[in-house]
Amino acid sequence: MKNILIFGAGRSSISMLTYLLENAPKYKWLVKVVDTNKSSFIDKLKLTFELLDVKDELAREKEIKKADLVISMLPARFHKLVAQSCIKFSKNLLTASYENKEMKAFADEVESKGLLFLNECGLDPGLDHMSAMRAIDKIKEQGHELQAFESFTGGLVAPVSDDNPWHYKFSWNPRNVVLAGQEGPAKFIQEGKYKYIPYNRLFRRTELIEIADFGWFEGYANRDSLSYVDKYNLQGVPTVYRGTLRRPGYCRAWDVFVQLGATSDDYLLEDVENMTYRDFINSFLYYHPTDSVELKLYHYMKIAMDSDIIPKLKWLGIFEDRKIGLKKATPAQVLEKLLKEKWALLADEKDMVVMWHKFVYRDKNSGEKVTMNSSLVVLGESGEHTAMAKTVGLPLGVAAKLILTGQLKLHGMFIPTREEIYKPVLSELENYGITFAETIKESYKV
Repeated sequence: MKNILIFGAGRSSISMLTYLLENAPKYKWLVKVVDTNKSSFIDKLKLTFELLDVKDELAREKEIKKADLVISMLPARFHKLVAQSCIKFSKNLLTASYENKEMKAFADEVESKGLLFLNECGLDPGLDHMSAMRAIDKIKEQGHELQAFESFTGGLVAPVSDDNPWHYKFSWNPRNVVLAGQEGPAKFIQEGKYKYIPYNRLFRRTELIEIADFGWFEGYANRDSLSYVDKYNLQGVPTVYRGTLRRPGYCRAWDVFVQLGATSDDYLLEDVENMTYRDFINSFLYYHPTDSVELKLYHYMKIAMDSDIIPKLKWLGIFEDRKIGLKKATPAQVLEKLLKEKWALLADEKDMVVMWHKFVYRDKNSGEKVTMNSSLVVLGESGEHTAMAKTVGLPLGVAAKLILTGQLKLHGMFIPTREEIYKPVLSELENYGITFAETIKESYKV
C-alpha cells in the first residue's frame, strides 16, 4: 500500500482526486486529503479527509512522514512549508504552481537526497510546457530552424453557457483575474527586438486569434515571456511571446477599470462600509455638480455613446446604488466582489479551456518558412466538473502515477519540459479528451 497525501482540495482538485481514486484499487494506493476547509465534493468521492492547517508544523510533519508521495494544491505561498517537510522526511513532491525563488532554493537539497520535486505540472503552467516542448523538440529533431514561438491560454465560459456581454465567467481564482498584469511590464522578443508593455497599456495591445469551430479570441501579453527562452531552449529564436486569451472586446472594456485605478490593490478605500458601487466608480472621477456618473466616466475615458463597452459596464452593475457590503477593502477587492457575483459559473453551467501555439520555422529541405498551429479546446461538464479542474488536475494525477509506479525516475527539481515527463503524460491525457490539433497554416519562400 502506498500513501498519497494531498494538501488542498479547492475547485481545481476534483479531477485529479477522481483520477487517483479510480486508479487506487489497481495500484494499491491510499489517498488522503488535508485542508482547512472541506469542499462539498469530498464526501461524494469517499476518500480520507482531515482538517489540517499547513502552518501547523507538527500536524503537517506527522502526515508527510507517513506519505509516499505529496501533492500540494495549496496557494503557491504555502508550498515552501510543504517542501521543507518533504525534504526533512525524503518525500517526492508535485505542484501545479510556478516554480518561484522559494522553491528553487531547495534544489540542491532535493538533488542531494535523490528526490523529485516536479512543479508547474497543471494547465498553465503545465500543459503549455508539455505541448510546446513536444512540438519544439520535434521541429528541432527534424533539422528545421525555429524562428518564432507564440503561446496563449485562456480559461473561459463555454459557448453553451455564454450569456453575458463580457463572454466570460470565473473558472479559477477571481483575485488573479483582477490583478492580472500588475506584477510588472510584459516582456517579450519580437523579430529579434526586446519589447515591453507597461500595465497601463497592456489591455490595448492585443492580438486576434481564430480557432476552428470556436471562432475568434483576443490575446494580451503575459508578464514575462523572456524566461521561456531558457526554459524551452529557444536561444537565438527571434520571436518568443506568451499571452492570455479572452473573447474579442473584453480587453478594451477591462482597460476602463485599469485606467480608473479600480484594479489597484495597494491601499484601502475610505468609508467603504457606506459606499455603493456607484459611489465606488464616482470616487475615481472628477467632481461636477450636474453631470451623472455615467457621463463623467464616458467623457473621462473617451467612450463613444455607441461603444460596445457601455453595455458591458452597465451589465456589471457598476452604476447601481447598491451597497458594496465590505467593511474594509482595496479597490481591487471591491471590484472582485462585484465580479464574483456577476461572473459566477453556476452549477449547471460549463466552462472552456483554450490553448493555442504558433510555431514558425524554416524547412531544412525546401527553405520555405512554415507556420504550424497547435490548439486545444476542452469543455467542462458542469460548474463542479470543470474544464479548468480537468486540465489542471489530470496532468498532476498522471505524473503521480508515473512516479509511484517507477516509470519516472528523475532526481532533482523539474518542470515538465523533458521528454521523459511530457511524452507519457500527454499520451495518457489523450484518453481523457485532452488532445492538441496541429495544422500547417501557410508555407512560402523566403
